[in-house]
Amino acid sequence: MNTDIRIGTLVKGTEPDVAGYIKQILPYGFESFQLFYWQTLGGVDLRELAPAVNEALAGSDAIISSIGVFGNPLEQTSIDLETLQAWKDAIDYAHLFGADMVCGFTGRLRGESIDASLPRYAEVFGELAKRAADKGVRLAFENCTMDGNWQSGDWNIAHNPAAWELMFDALPADNVGLEWEPCHQMTQLIEPIPQLRTWTPKIFHVHGKCATIRWDVIREHGIGGPVPWVYHRTPGFGDCNWTDIISELRSAGFKGCIDIEGWHDPVYRGDLEMTGQVHGLNYLKRCRGGAFVPNPV
Repeated sequence: MNTDIRIGTLVKGTEPDVAGYIKQILPYGFESFQLFYWQTLGGVDLRELAPAVNEALAGSDAIISSIGVFGNPLEQTSIDLETLQAWKDAIDYAHLFGADMVCGFTGRLRGESIDASLPRYAEVFGELAKRAADKGVRLAFENCTMDGNWQSGDWNIAHNPAAWELMFDALPADNVGLEWEPCHQMTQLIEPIPQLRTWTPKIFHVHGKCATIRWDVIREHGIGGPVPWVYHRTPGFGDCNWTDIISELRSAGFKGCIDIEGWHDPVYRGDLEMTGQVHGLNYLKRCRGGAFVPNPV
C-alpha cells in the first residue's frame, strides 16, 4: 500500500450502523474513512461509537483519517451552538478513533462579508485551535462556497485563496489548515493546479471530488443563466487530472488521505453510488502510481 497518501471515502457518522457500513465496503479496497456529521453529532456519542468502528477496522490497514463537522460554529442560534459543541467533542475524542484531525466549515456571520467575519472566526477558532493543539489534533477547513461569496453567505469563509491569506494571518496557528478539494475551486472558475504549488503546506486533508465544466453552456448562457454550467463529479468522471494533482501534492511533501466525497455525482448516484465511488477509488490509486513496489536492496 502507498501509505504516504491513502485513498478512502466519507462515511456518514449518523448511519444507523456505521461500523457495519464500514465492514461492507472495506473489501473494495478503501484505505481510510472520514466520519462526517452535518451541523451536529445527531445524538451520537463518539465515545460509544469508537470501539465499534475500531473493531470494524481490525485486521485491515485502513484508518479513520478525520472527523468532519459541517455547520456554522460562529453564530449564536441553538443549532450553531450545537455545531460548536460538536467541534469540541470531535477534538476531544478524535484520538479514540486513532485520528488526529477534525475538519469542517469555518462558519461566518450570516449575511456579512468575509472581512466582517474574521474577528469572530479568530475568536472561536483561536480557542478551538488551542484546545486541539493540547490534544495533538489539527483543524482543517473545507473550501466550499456553500453558495456564499465574498460579500455574503451563511456557512464558510474558507473558499477563496485571498480568504485563506486573511484567515491564516488572523490565526497563525501551525495546527490550522485546509481540507482542500479541486471541485470547489473549479466551481468558481479557479484553476486548481497553480494554487497547489502555493498552498500544499497548509493542506492537511483532501476531499476526492471533481467537477465537469460545461464550457459550451458558459459560452451560450454565461454562469448566471438558467442552464447549469458545472456539475460536481466523483473522481474519474470529471475534468480534473488527478495524476497531476497527486504529483503536485507528493512533490510538496503531502502525506495524508484523499477521501472521496460521494453523493454528488449527477450520473453515478442512487443504485450506482458505490459503483461510482469504487471506480473513483481505483482511478485515484492509478493516479497515485498504482501498487507500491519496493526498490531492490
